Amino acid sequence: MLRQNYKICLSSLGLMIFLAGCNDDKEPLLLTPPIAQPLELNILHINDHHSHLDEESLKFKADVGSGAEEFSVTSGGFARVAGLINQLALERKNVLKIHAGDATTGDLYYTLTDGKADADAMNSVCFDTFTPGNHEFDAKDAGLKKFIDFLDQGNCKEKTKVLSANITFGPSSPLYQTKHIQKSQIFEKDGQKFAIIGLTIASKTKNSSQPNADTMFSDEIETAQKEINQLKAQGINKIILQTHVGYELDKKLATSLSGVDVIIGGDSHSLLGPKSLSKYGLTPEGDYPTQLKNKDGDLVCVAQAWQYSYLVGDLNIKFDKDGKVSSCSGTPHVLIANDFKRTAKDAPATTDAEKDKILKQIKTDQAPFTVVNPDIKTLAVLKPYQEQKNAFAKKVIAQTTENLCLRRVPGSIRDISRSVLGDICNKNPQVNAHGGDIQQIIAEAFLQQGKNFFNADISFQNGGGVREDVALGDVSVGKIYSVLPFKNVLVRLDATGTEVKAILEDAIDAVVTQNNTGSYPYTGGLRWNVDLTKDKGQRISQLEVRNQNNQYQAIDPNKTYKLITIDFLANGGDYYTTMKNITGERRMDVGLDYAEAFLKYVDSMSGIAGAKKLNKLPTADYSTQLFIDKVK
Repeated sequence: MLRQNYKICLSSLGLMIFLAGCNDDKEPLLLTPPIAQPLELNILHINDHHSHLDEESLKFKADVGSGAEEFSVTSGGFARVAGLINQLALERKNVLKIHAGDATTGDLYYTLTDGKADADAMNSVCFDTFTPGNHEFDAKDAGLKKFIDFLDQGNCKEKTKVLSANITFGPSSPLYQTKHIQKSQIFEKDGQKFAIIGLTIASKTKNSSQPNADTMFSDEIETAQKEINQLKAQGINKIILQTHVGYELDKKLATSLSGVDVIIGGDSHSLLGPKSLSKYGLTPEGDYPTQLKNKDGDLVCVAQAWQYSYLVGDLNIKFDKDGKVSSCSGTPHVLIANDFKRTAKDAPATTDAEKDKILKQIKTDQAPFTVVNPDIKTLAVLKPYQEQKNAFAKKVIAQTTENLCLRRVPGSIRDISRSVLGDICNKNPQVNAHGGDIQQIIAEAFLQQGKNFFNADISFQNGGGVREDVALGDVSVGKIYSVLPFKNVLVRLDATGTEVKAILEDAIDAVVTQNNTGSYPYTGGLRWNVDLTKDKGQRISQLEVRNQNNQYQAIDPNKTYKLITIDFLANGGDYYTTMKNITGERRMDVGLDYAEAFLKYVDSMSGIAGAKKLNKLPTADYSTQLFIDKVK
């Protein structure tokens, strides 16, 4: 019996050696798979920080004993992102740190460093994975490669894995046939393997950014299912999608795919969280996490983390022994300081007791505001870039040869005392006839940026969105940001000629019926006559579009035109109601900060001996060619 057992043992050993020798990966091939067991993952994630590395401020109303008052508090900033992620990474088990794209474009940090400031900030967190967004292609494929190289130069123990399954780089791309970007990555925690698949929004990146002409983007759903199937065939039964495709498509992916478990998204800048946030002036688009069922009927958890370094997503996922999600929960941490201040002029300082009342109220409301101290190391990393940015704000980048007057509405009846330059602008015949010089130049600047991104036909800017004149003389970067001080970004809309006229009629009706002078429209590539004595729908005439030969022709009511405007108007602000109804595939967020777009336009101006000249546009290119007012 002993001899027989000895032979069996030798036979088993020989079989194991044989099988091991047949393994192409040169790894021991186990006769039995690892024991299936539950797995808990904690995913810390951000998206769409868009080079917004500095802290900002958040306004909200609170009652500390004397009725509702408006307060502000310092919020966001990448050093707070790093502070919270690094803290939670120490407290949680099986942590994954994910960035779901659009790290770049949107602030002077990117303009000045081509993304190095962003990469260095990200490397103070050491993200496990990153998926390129559409804005990572704003400087073509070479810009994306440069950003990835910056990421790779960090001191992280493991380089950030860059993932996107639906990008195919052509021969002209510096990323062609390289391994800089993988379709997916397999990770292991607690002896259990799982995979993360990257996806980049296809049509928007191809048509509203600047990838190389031979770089292609395949269908998101088809690509995801193909990659899931291949991973499942390898025995991977836990699948996470890391997407930059937008919340609506994330939800469609969740319900359309077989085998998907978790989706960590970006692109749409969606705030997900409890309804209690609305009390503080924030409107969530859905729950955090959003829970859906995949094509197999299994639970899928979808999460996104808003925008601009304002929020860190903190998602807990529990898988059962079969690799299915048994539960998901978490907190969308809105990052704030503890420096609450009243916003009213000459208001008393906020006491410590009042600050405690505000924090107690936040806790009672179960609103996910989290007081976070900035990470000291991240602040040190960003300091030289911040100094560079502040110095650049003082830089003179152009000169004007004449005053560029501010005016919301043409004519001599409405809004005739707004210019800080006095009567030189307030009683200027050209301004009375055609409107603000600076508003018109800004509209033209947006059009030129839209042409660079997607061959735009028309731009829109409301008169009230431009805040200052530009006086004769030097123009600094800081002046540009004073002229355009809001946090607006550019949006692409596809509208028919009929809708373009309706947008103008909406805006001008608000001037007449609401006395809202800020609504008055300025456009690039479009001009008209306006008669405020007529009824809505009949006030605009001689509506003409500038073609590629710089000639004007009558607008075609049935043709679809590519518009570029600010998100404030695209969302229906200042009574632009027709714009608000242009949704779905007819709307794409370009994402470029509107002040930065104007800065790029100024920088493109020609001049003698390198001095940029910012001058008035020809009168023929002013939007308002004829203005007839109505006595109020």
